[in-house]
Amino acid sequence: MPGLDALEWIRMHQRNPCSGRIGVDRQSGPGLPSDTRMTRSPTDPWKCFYRLRAGRAIVAALTLCVCAGTLAAGVPKTQKHERRHEIDHLEDVWRDAMLKDDITAMSGLLAEDYMAITPSGTLQTKDEALANLHRAHFTSLEISDRKVRFYGTTALVTSTADVQATTPDGDISGSYRYTRVYVEGPPGVWKIVSFEANKILTPAEHK
Repeated sequence: MPGLDALEWIRMHQRNPCSGRIGVDRQSGPGLPSDTRMTRSPTDPWKCFYRLRAGRAIVAALTLCVCAGTLAAGVPKTQKHERRHEIDHLEDVWRDAMLKDDITAMSGLLAEDYMAITPSGTLQTKDEALANLHRAHFTSLEISDRKVRFYGTTALVTSTADVQATTPDGDISGSYRYTRVYVEGPPGVWKIVSFEANKILTPAEHK
């Protein structure tokens, strides 16, 4: 199909096969022009229907392939690496804020509409999270198995946290799995909008 891309070729060949176009036979023999009118023979209407439907299906499938190819290209590797570095840095800032009871740093991380689900199953707003920051005293907070996935301007982080900490209600030490969701506002400015943590129960706690 010289000079045409695939989509253009499909569009040109999606014309109604039942249109009964009339053409002119410009050459009936060697060197002898002819103006004999050539009329396309009638076409079965059901064949027309299936041909039209097949043509449209091909266009739709080809369009999806083109879109999939564009999405697969995605964000350049360099930019992906930079964004991952940004999220890793913010995760470290969060960890330090928890260890140092740093309300200012924690406030800068959380979006105004931040909402958390605590290990006990209660909901916690930004103001509540900041107010409760001093209630827990962390002596150790080790993060492992961190995975970061990007969906447009959203980053989903899953990790394991090994905690040594106490609260006025008792010891909360143990291993936790958590999910944290960041959303990018202005380019490069990420805020935590959601957090959920669940304790990994020991065999004894399962009983």
